[in-house]
Amino acid sequence: MEISESKTGIFDVRYRALTIGIILAVTTVAFEGLAITTIAPNLAQQLGGIHLYGWIFSAFLLSQILGTMVIGQQIGKIGVYRSFTLSIIIFVVGILLAATSWNMPMLIGGRAFQGFGAGASITCVYYSITLSYPDGLRTKILAAFSSAYILPAMIGPYFAGLLAEYVSWRLVFWLVLPLIGLAVLLTLPTFRKLQVGNISVTKKSHKEGYALLLTIGTGMLLTGLGFVSDWKGIALSLTGVAIMIRPLLKLLPEGTFLVKKGLPATIVSRGLYVACYVATESYVVLALTEVKGLSADLAGLIVATGALSWSTAAWLQSKLDERDQGRGRKKRVSVGVGLMIVGVSLVIMAIGFEGGGIAIALISQLLTGFGIGMANPTTGAIALQHARKGEEGEISAYLQFVDAFFPGLSIGIGGALIAISEIFSSGIFMGIMLALFTQLLLVILSFIVSFRIAKRSE
Repeated sequence: MEISESKTGIFDVRYRALTIGIILAVTTVAFEGLAITTIAPNLAQQLGGIHLYGWIFSAFLLSQILGTMVIGQQIGKIGVYRSFTLSIIIFVVGILLAATSWNMPMLIGGRAFQGFGAGASITCVYYSITLSYPDGLRTKILAAFSSAYILPAMIGPYFAGLLAEYVSWRLVFWLVLPLIGLAVLLTLPTFRKLQVGNISVTKKSHKEGYALLLTIGTGMLLTGLGFVSDWKGIALSLTGVAIMIRPLLKLLPEGTFLVKKGLPATIVSRGLYVACYVATESYVVLALTEVKGLSADLAGLIVATGALSWSTAAWLQSKLDERDQGRGRKKRVSVGVGLMIVGVSLVIMAIGFEGGGIAIALISQLLTGFGIGMANPTTGAIALQHARKGEEGEISAYLQFVDAFFPGLSIGIGGALIAISEIFSSGIFMGIMLALFTQLLLVILSFIVSFRIAKRSE
């Protein structure tokens, strides 16, 4: 069986249609995500909400948790086809709201709808993987996730920067709609045929309710941090933390808070380095435009190199995984996260010092992107190894959850640090530097935790 799996590819006749559908769906979400990173400083300035900058991303990521949990609980009942259709409709509603927004609250609301739809649709994708691909092909299809970023990475940030600089940032949202239409046209026929009858529907776990509580609590925490100099802000933040504790205990694997060896450590390490990567990308663009004075298109071009580097590393790790049949997965995670530490350190140098410039920023993006490209498909495969029969959906939900919650919290904290810096008249530069140092701390912690990653013992 292992031999036949090693000789089978994700584009073989048996898997071809599903693979193409997955790549198209992920490409659509990737294009929108990469483009927004570039135009966020411009739209925040035009809508008069630079103090709410972090919410452009946090609203998307936190509502993504809701989408993940709601669809994760319903997909076994209503099927992948109906779940994916509903997800795309909600995503489109978010696009329309964001494209026509006239103030930051409306934009943030649109981003929340987008996040829900994106989280729900990617959950459908994860389900299709756990149902259709054997373990020997999972690193390959997870690497294809990363390959889906290649075209958006090549044209998305730079093109979005050009539109924001010379036309309007609103066009970036409108241009996503044709991509969505194409993805739906080519993907839905495949999902219609996908059967989910072999996924057992477990007893009610109330995960949707816990996800809603967590989103509310996190929102209270981040809002309170934004004006933590006032006692009301402190009270709001503490209340938010109190609300978050129980949902986190329910939505993360048992032993996560203790970083137990195995699945908990895998989930924690992944959450920390993903949070670092997403937040760093968000604040690097802001730093390059607001501190270094670069145009949005040039800043987008620099960020794009990180996504391309990610795709290259993801392809490389799939080849290495095929060669050693998964024996070197743990080492590849540690190496990847180690490269991210170097990359984030360099970007801090590029932004924080007079001598730092475009060349250092470019190198930092290449290293950071390569590092996460090496680690991310690998931790996904390691986590899925822990799934016993009937638990595939649960493990997929864990992956989706940490990919949304950790970055949403991290970006929100960075945004709060910028708001605090403005309150104390320290300037946006200080806020950005504090946000970037926070990401460096997170990726160092991820590196330490990575040594506790282990596959499931039989």
